Amino acid sequence: MIERTRLDNGLRIITERMSHVRSASVGVWIENGSRHEPEALNGASHFIEHAIFKGTSRRSARDIAVESDRQGGNLNASTSQELTCLYTRVLDEQLPEAIDLVSDMIADASFESHEIERERGVILEEIKMVEDTPDELIHDLFSEHFWPDHPFGRPVAGTVATVSAMTRDQLFDFYRERYRPDSIVVSAAGNLEHDEVIHLVERALGHLTPSVERGEETPPAAAPAFVLRQKEGLEQAHIVIGSPCPCAKSPDRYAANVTSAILGDGMSSRLFQKIREERGLVYGIYSSVEAFRDTGLHTICAGATPENIPEVLELVVEELRQLRLHGPTEQELRIAKDQYKVSTVLSLESSFNRMSRLARHETCFGRQIPLDEVLERIEAITRDDIVRIAQEICRGDLLALAVLGYVEDMEID
Repeated sequence: MIERTRLDNGLRIITERMSHVRSASVGVWIENGSRHEPEALNGASHFIEHAIFKGTSRRSARDIAVESDRQGGNLNASTSQELTCLYTRVLDEQLPEAIDLVSDMIADASFESHEIERERGVILEEIKMVEDTPDELIHDLFSEHFWPDHPFGRPVAGTVATVSAMTRDQLFDFYRERYRPDSIVVSAAGNLEHDEVIHLVERALGHLTPSVERGEETPPAAAPAFVLRQKEGLEQAHIVIGSPCPCAKSPDRYAANVTSAILGDGMSSRLFQKIREERGLVYGIYSSVEAFRDTGLHTICAGATPENIPEVLELVVEELRQLRLHGPTEQELRIAKDQYKVSTVLSLESSFNRMSRLARHETCFGRQIPLDEVLERIEAITRDDIVRIAQEICRGDLLALAVLGYVEDMEID
């Protein structure tokens, strides 16, 4: 049910038919994110994501808002380190109008100066909002020191300084440079016909010309570091402990996710049981894997009363040591694998998740990985695989730590 077509200008179209639903999700994915920005333009990709909502030669900002609401109000966008996406979910009969709208925004954003200046103020407020949201701010603090001197270490939204300094012409030039058809994937899932999607996309985006050349992406080098940022007024201190882990293209990515689940994904996980259930030191603690094309990051996150932070850290490090030295029990491995498989299968009941999966597989792997293959790879994970991965991501000399809050006299061994 998955079909793929590449247009003459390099743009890729991937669809999956779901005949049992009456909706369709469509996304335009651009292989552009904060890792592609020069330091002076940190935040440009996110700024452009905002700017494309502010009008085209055919639609004003209000026209876009009204048309989106008429289609159900699901139009949205996101920017990450590697991708920008504009997406919407509509009734199947509205798919032609939805593709016309998102294509127009992607290909013909007007970047009118007064709209750019107004949106600059919105983005600056968004950046300041993160300063007031410690469980978000802690991740920016961690990344800055974990990936120094690399775009991955900079906030996706940019800083007050960089966003304030960007000119309209700089943003427009960066938009024209990066929003090229050979960097674009249009993915759609739902009650649709592939040939109809090809026709609609080719009519809307077939005129775009490919880029002359695409620069090489430089992999980041991780730096184990400890950073403490004192921030008064917080009842809790927030921590992130992280280390490098397999990238998205690595065959070890499945084992890395299972390893993370054993540590801190769910109520039966080691960290939840030891630190919350047995000691009562936190409300929540969890671990997760973030995989990029050429690197990966395993993190453990928690919040606790400042005076309890040293004990929480000691317990986390001990659980990492135990997993590295002794591996998981058979029951832990079984639970984590079942949990991984269930979440993977259930996520595909949504046309939006299927649409996103199509684009992620295309941009990362250049092919669609069948669900059966994913489930087989998960099931094939052994206890020895977990020990091997744990020995990579649980090593003390690779761990980095960020602490945010008012923590007095804290020392780290």
